[in-house]
Amino acid sequence: MTAVIAVGLVVAVVQWLLAHWWILALAALVAVGTGGLWFQQVRQRGEWARARTQALRLRIAEIDALDHRAFEFAIRDLMRRDGCKAEQLGGAGDNACDVRAVDPVGRVWAIQCKHRRDGDRGSAVGVGVLQQVNGTARQIHGADIAVVLTNGRFSSKAIPWGKQNRIHLVDRRVLGEWAAGSRPLWDLLDRIPPPRRPTALS
Repeated sequence: MTAVIAVGLVVAVVQWLLAHWWILALAALVAVGTGGLWFQQVRQRGEWARARTQALRLRIAEIDALDHRAFEFAIRDLMRRDGCKAEQLGGAGDNACDVRAVDPVGRVWAIQCKHRRDGDRGSAVGVGVLQQVNGTARQIHGADIAVVLTNGRFSSKAIPWGKQNRIHLVDRRVLGEWAAGSRPLWDLLDRIPPPRRPTALS
C-alpha cells in the first residue's frame, strides 16, 4: 500500500512539473547564475591575492618585528612576488629548507631562513647552519640554488665557507634591498646558475 502511494505521489509531482515546466527552467537559470557568481568571486579573490603579492614591499623594520614563522611566510611571499612558485616548508623535519621555490626560468631554490629579533645586533649565523644546508639543499630538495637568508649577519668564517661551497648568503643589507624594492633576488646575487629553460627573450 505504501509503495502504491509513493508511486502515485511521484507521478503526481512529475505531471505537475510537466504542466509547470517554467519552474524547472527558472530553477536551472538560478542555479547557473549562482554558480557563475560563485566562480567569478573565486576568480576575483585570486586576482586580488595576486595583485597584493605583486605589490608586496617590506621595510627591514617590519621584517625585524616578525616572529620566525611569519618571517618564513614573508620570504615565501616575496619569492611569489617575483614570479616564483613557492611554498613554506619550515618546521620539524624540513631538512634545512624553510622555503622551496621554482623561479620563472625553472631553477629550484632551497632557502633556509634565520630570523634575528635584534637584527644585526643578534648572534651571527655561523658555518654550522651552512653545513646543514649544504648537506640537504641539492641532495634532498633538488636545489639549483641554495640560500641562507637572515635579517641579521653572518660570521666571518661563514662568508668564505659559503662562497667555497656555493651557498648564497643573503644578509640584512641584501634582504632589505630585495624586500623593499622591485628587483628579484637573483638580480642581487652573484654566480647564479643559468636558466633551466629558455626565456621568452632568448
